[in-house]
Amino acid sequence: MRKLYIETYGCQMNVADSQLIAGQLAGLGYETTDSAVEADVILVNTCAIRENAEVRVWGRLAQLAEHKQQRPGLTLGLVGCMAQHLRDKIQAQAPYVDLVVGPDAYRRLGDILLTERDAPFVDVRLDRGEVYEGLDPRSDNGLTAFVTVERGCDKFCSFCIVPYVRGRERSVPLAEVLRAVRRLVADGVREVTLLGQTVNAWRDGEHDFADLLRAVAAIEGLARVRFTSPHPADFNDRMVAAMADCAAVMPHLHLPLQSAADGVLERMNRGYTYDDYRRLVDRFRAAVPDLALTTDLIVGFCGETEADYQRTLAAIDEIGWDAAFMFLYSARSGTKAAGWPDDVPAAEKTRRLEAVIARQEAVSARLNAGLVGRCCEVLVEGRAKRGNGWYGRTPQFKNAVFESAEAPAMGQLVTVEVQQTTAHTLIGRAVPAAVEVGAA
Repeated sequence: MRKLYIETYGCQMNVADSQLIAGQLAGLGYETTDSAVEADVILVNTCAIRENAEVRVWGRLAQLAEHKQQRPGLTLGLVGCMAQHLRDKIQAQAPYVDLVVGPDAYRRLGDILLTERDAPFVDVRLDRGEVYEGLDPRSDNGLTAFVTVERGCDKFCSFCIVPYVRGRERSVPLAEVLRAVRRLVADGVREVTLLGQTVNAWRDGEHDFADLLRAVAAIEGLARVRFTSPHPADFNDRMVAAMADCAAVMPHLHLPLQSAADGVLERMNRGYTYDDYRRLVDRFRAAVPDLALTTDLIVGFCGETEADYQRTLAAIDEIGWDAAFMFLYSARSGTKAAGWPDDVPAAEKTRRLEAVIARQEAVSARLNAGLVGRCCEVLVEGRAKRGNGWYGRTPQFKNAVFESAEAPAMGQLVTVEVQQTTAHTLIGRAVPAAVEVGAA
């Protein structure tokens, strides 16, 4: 068997695509390895959302190319969003790359790898019909898996490159999603995360995202269902009700806000106001009492004033997110905002970001500290990196590390009493399952 090494940069969509590639090539005789040193094929799956990620990839490609000096037959490939976004620059900046494959060409990777070539092979065609129906992802740990249900994006936020590198929205048919999830469950997977750039925009002509949630949650043997990332403007009451009604759908909602200033949201083309967002949060919290809420925040966007920034800072206390991904704005070529004045000075962006991070860390620490003495259900994913304990996730997607008198099985649901916390982790001990489980 030829050995395949995949290195992944970026969001869960990139991780899911790497799992898709690994699953497809496994069926063609490729064995996945964790070591680039022993690989016959090295693929770097890339993100184009932020410039820093691209800088890292250029350097990493140069490092990986050194393996070709020892093994001239090795194939080095660049796949994913960066391949799509910078296809014209890659051959000039990284002539040692053998193939450049965009996110809609993974189905053809097996044939591409077998193709004799004197020059780098490039396939970055966007395909509005490609949803990878019939191809099965490969779980990294055998217990949790991503299932991509919706690809591309129609929102065209002014700061975002995704619609240009992943194409327009298209949804995987319901029957195909159910087939893929059942296959994963048959292989031992206990939890699936439904993925899409705007996952709650999923629709297949007869069903909407509420129907999808209910259908996946009803699959026998599946313990947990999650989804990410939804768009606030695409939720409706049926979707809120589906999340509340289905016990298998976990009480965690990642709901990107980006900014609490309406003028900034309008320039971002987000399609909602801060008040719209806050009312949606109220609806979800009323329907799902144990809900944990996370978000994305950007500071320093074009035209953001001190007052705009202060609104976002205040929203951290008002909304009370359990956690957040926080970024300072950087222009991406090819987006609408790239042509606008990037008028918040770099030092000011950094100051704002540091303040936002500090405020959110304090809120996260406070919310987690409130869970001390409560019990939660943890899906065991493995040994803790430190000590003799174990780790996993609660229904609210919080990291949990715990000790247990008896070694739990991987994939087992264990009741854990929370004894101490940090802003990012719950720490405790396993207790008998008869103990009442609370919200953690």
